[in-house]
Amino acid sequence: MTDNAAHSSFDAVALADRIGELLTCMRSAEAELGALLVDIEQRGVLELFGYRSAARLLEHLADVPKAAAERMVTRARALNPGRNLDGTPIPALAPATGVAARAGRLSNPMIDVITGVLTQVPPEHHDSAETNLLTFAEEAGHKQVAALAARILAHLVPDGQEPDTTEPVAPARELFLRRRRSGVWELNGKFDDETGARASALLDSLAERRTGEDGPDLRTLPQRYGDAFSDAIDLALNSPTLPMQAGERAHVMVAVSLEDLKAGVGTATLGDTGTMTAAEARIHACDCMIIPTVLGGKSEPLNLGRLRRSIPAGLRRALFLRDRGCAFPGCHRPPRHSQGHHIRHWADGGPTNLNNLVLTCAHHHRLLHRSGWEVRIAADGLPEFIPPVFIDKRRKPRRNNLHQPLPFAA
Repeated sequence: MTDNAAHSSFDAVALADRIGELLTCMRSAEAELGALLVDIEQRGVLELFGYRSAARLLEHLADVPKAAAERMVTRARALNPGRNLDGTPIPALAPATGVAARAGRLSNPMIDVITGVLTQVPPEHHDSAETNLLTFAEEAGHKQVAALAARILAHLVPDGQEPDTTEPVAPARELFLRRRRSGVWELNGKFDDETGARASALLDSLAERRTGEDGPDLRTLPQRYGDAFSDAIDLALNSPTLPMQAGERAHVMVAVSLEDLKAGVGTATLGDTGTMTAAEARIHACDCMIIPTVLGGKSEPLNLGRLRRSIPAGLRRALFLRDRGCAFPGCHRPPRHSQGHHIRHWADGGPTNLNNLVLTCAHHHRLLHRSGWEVRIAADGLPEFIPPVFIDKRRKPRRNNLHQPLPFAA
């Protein structure tokens, strides 16, 4: 062997050894992180951090996708002992695997193979199966260990998992919605696990903290979930497949005087018994499934908003294509979560055309009506927002650069 070849061989060994050292550190650290997450779950992640789950906390702290965070937490639960709500201990599914993982000797695929087998073999064979798999893992890769795992399962569980012969039970779902005299509505109910999981996933996605240039999102978790529920109702009402009621799509009628609507002060009648401010009616009159009924001095109807939308379907599609979502700077909400806002309100004579409309989510729609933010259509035909003086003394126009614009035609 020449000197150059010997030197290259030495370098390769040294580099491979360093890679092995770093992998051991990484795997050990991830196992320690998993143990810490399980400990946080037992202490109460909601009480400690305000998050609904350890996976959600990890998602934001580590900046990883939700699915990756959930996989890490699930893996950690299998390797570390836990505790039930009543305080009774939950033994780890694979305690010896947990020890090896914290020593940095196992990759995640190897851990998943071992824990996957242990979830299927009878409890009396857990220890022997885990020992055999860990012994083999010292000399083989995760694919070979997976092959051994398949042989163990074929021997210990030859017929596979016992089928569930029980009849499916009709899911238990109840919901109570009532209006108090104060005008506040109360909602409570109970659902089966599947419906609850789907509702939680929907509200979680809608309750993320808002991004944008209007300041930090200081809403509490219950407030964010309340706003998310309101957004979910808007999405359902905007669905073209929503069932009809008495031959019409579901809607709410709002009656307000023309003067109050123009001034944005006073009270509007909402539905049969409710009330809302004229300022709120002005917001909903832009583009909503609430039908604004404008009354004259003798309470005669002067204008009855169209049921479908104030903005026709064709114009709405053009608005979707132009703005690609909420146009407010920094907002990531897609078109289906957004509403059409009249730059010059129709009550003030503003036309319903593309040059007088901008797409905004419900939060930023209200912000435009209630704050010092202004919006206009720039010379290139795209919307730009002018911040209030307390945010930018120069009031330099800003745009949303999060939505990808349509490519120019070739």
